Amino acid sequence: MSAPIRVLVCDDQALIRTGFATIIDAQPDLAVVGECGDGRAAVDLAARLNPDVVVMDVRMPVLDGIEATRLLAGAGVAHPVKVLVVTTFNLDEYVYEALRAGASGFLLKDAPAAQLLHGIRTVASGAALLAPEVTRKLVGRYAARIRPAEGAATDTALTPRELEVLRLIATGLSNGEIAATLVISQETVKTYVSRLLAKLGLRDRVQAVVHAYRSGLVT
Repeated sequence: MSAPIRVLVCDDQALIRTGFATIIDAQPDLAVVGECGDGRAAVDLAARLNPDVVVMDVRMPVLDGIEATRLLAGAGVAHPVKVLVVTTFNLDEYVYEALRAGASGFLLKDAPAAQLLHGIRTVASGAALLAPEVTRKLVGRYAARIRPAEGAATDTALTPRELEVLRLIATGLSNGEIAATLVISQETVKTYVSRLLAKLGLRDRVQAVVHAYRSGLVT
């Protein structure tokens, strides 16, 4: 068996932290390696505990979740940690700020436990958690305000097929839908996605959507 996904839970409400930790630790493929109540503690603990995923609240004392996410997963971080932002605030601006800071996903605290677990596994795998239609709407609205990652390659580095896959990702299609559109296998799509992310210096599909909008590949 592979090692369990290591999770750090950060929330300023002890009851919520305990609830999340209990749900997560009950899964054989997940393990809570630490808990904390503010963003600064999350950054410090992540450096010591090396979690695969940090479940991060937004509004917290000392250092809020957005700034903590930027320190853990933002552009220029040598060893970025995947962050799943979980909050009670369903505001576009929070989602945008979380993604801009480097978060790989966004959930509301009233989501079912199964969604939290799915979110952790999804983010740990390197995929983005936001539903395609949410990603498309959100990034489309804020794309002009999102700066390209420093050192990211230009789209001239991509082959015509990789550019085609990038455009389809940005329109919100899943790998299966891209495969059907291009009449290729899902494994081939996965290969194209991995290649284009590597060439452009992008972390995941959310950043790929942002890049596509910023580059004018989609409008």
